Parts: sequence; structure tokens; C-alpha cells
Amino acid sequence: MDESKPTIPTNQVIHRGLFFVLRHQGPEDNAMNTIVSIQPRAITHRTSGKSRGPITRLMSPGDLGQLLKPFVFLDQFGFKPEPGKKGFGMHPHSGIATLTYMIEGELAYEDTTGKSGILPNGGVEWMSAGNGVWHDAQPVSDAPITGFQLWIALPAAQENGPANSVYLAASQVAQQGPAQVLLGRYGAAQSSIPAPQGMNYLAVKLKDGEHWRYTPPAGHSVAWLAINTGHLDAGGPISAGELAIFEESDRPIDFVAKGDTHFVLGSAVKHPHDLVTGYYSVHTSKAALIQGELEIERIGALLREQGRL
Repeated sequence: MDESKPTIPTNQVIHRGLFFVLRHQGPEDNAMNTIVSIQPRAITHRTSGKSRGPITRLMSPGDLGQLLKPFVFLDQFGFKPEPGKKGFGMHPHSGIATLTYMIEGELAYEDTTGKSGILPNGGVEWMSAGNGVWHDAQPVSDAPITGFQLWIALPAAQENGPANSVYLAASQVAQQGPAQVLLGRYGAAQSSIPAPQGMNYLAVKLKDGEHWRYTPPAGHSVAWLAINTGHLDAGGPISAGELAIFEESDRPIDFVAKGDTHFVLGSAVKHPHDLVTGYYSVHTSKAALIQGELEIERIGALLREQGRL
């Protein structure tokens, strides 16, 4: 067998971007096979984002976040720390949750819920800001740091609730097949992070030529991916550094890796609210934003009194 060719399950073939499933019939059907075509879920938008130094902003609430809400913001970061330079200094949020996925390197973290520690290689930070929180992260060595940070718009019932945070080592992240379940549930694997219902966020690694199908849960009409390394065919070619948005649908998405590939994938029930934005905040209404900004100011005043700002 030629190992360089894509390995497709024996009951599936690919032709001109379409996946065909060979449906095996029983003796009553004269042992014949039928071919059922599965139309690829179309890619509607793609972007390489805008880079500012070590950070590439792939979406924000003012652009693609409007299409992908509750996913409203995605940064891909990669840098080698320099002596004397700070990492991600103390800063606030409200109305959202952030999920930082560390692909490479380690960060020392601290937040105003009272937690601090080291976020290791492969670890995950979940910060549900609610009514307001401050946090920071600093490199612990000069080793390269890479990863993704995702912002999620919280439901109206949670956007002004208490802040809470969860920090997981790579060994604590649930896995199903090639997918780490950062948020939500995939197959038998469920994330331990208490995220809002109706969303999945996966980190997936595929070998060269490997085929994988993602079937979103019922109601997950929003779907997107961003590639860290490698290339994919997913109804069209997608390369490292790109974010691709799929048409709103409940259909599965098929992936074939072109080289060893590592990517993140999100799917969700559409967030039904407008996005009302502040500098570090996203809320469902102006009143909720004002409430969150007042709490941010209150916590900030305490941090200044303590000499932490």
C-alpha cells in the first residue's frame, strides 16, 4: 500500500471534492452497493487576519464575530519572550469568557478571582468574566510561546454574573479520537469546563492523508476552523494561519489532512443577541455593558491601591 496516499475508509471514496459513501446492502438487495453523495458544506468566508507583532487577529466582534457569535474573537499568538519585556499584562473583561489554548510554552497566570499558577504546554485557561474580572499572564522562560485565545459572548443570564476561572493541564483535557474537547462534548468525551450550553470547541490533530468527519450536535448551525500547522481539504483547501467559516447548516463537515495538521474547530447554536462592545467587553445590551464597566472600574481601583497596576 502506498503510504503517501490519503487513507480513506474502505467504504468511502472522494471524487472532485465530494465524499461518496458506499452503502452495503444485504442479500435481499442482491448484495449490490449504492453510492450516496454527500455535498461538502461550503466555505463562505476565509481570512488570514491582521497581524500586530506576535499576534494575528483572525476575527473580532466588529467583523466575522457577527457571523460566528457566540464565538466573537480569535487571536493566534506566537513569539519568543525577550528579557525585560512583559507578556500579557493585567487587563479586564466583562460579558465574555476567554479560552486560552497553550500549544507551546508556559505562562504564569494570576486573576482577580484569587487564582494563580503556571499554565503549562498544552494547557487550557477558561476565564468567565461575567460582571467583571482582571487577569494577566507572563512567560516563565525564554522558550517560544504559541497558541490561540478565543472570546465567547456569554448568554444574557450569565453576562453580569460572578467571574470564575478554570485552569487545566493537557492531561486533564478530554479526548475522543483525534480531537481534544476544550469546550462542550464530542462523542463520549466531555470537557470539565462549565461553559454555556450549545457550543463545542475542539483541538484536532490529523496525520497526513487522514480523513475525519465532524457531525455537529443538533442546532449547531455555526461552524468554523483555524489551522495552526498543516493544510486541510474541507470542501476547499485551507492552509496554516487561515480561519475558514462554513455555511450555516446542520450537515457534517469532512476533513482530509494534507500533511500532518493541527487545527481548532468551533460549532455552536447561534447567539441570538446583538453584540454591544466596550474596550475589553462584549454584552447583549448597553445597560449590561455599563454595569460590567462599573465593576471593572471598581476592581481596577483596588488593584491600584494594592500596587498591582
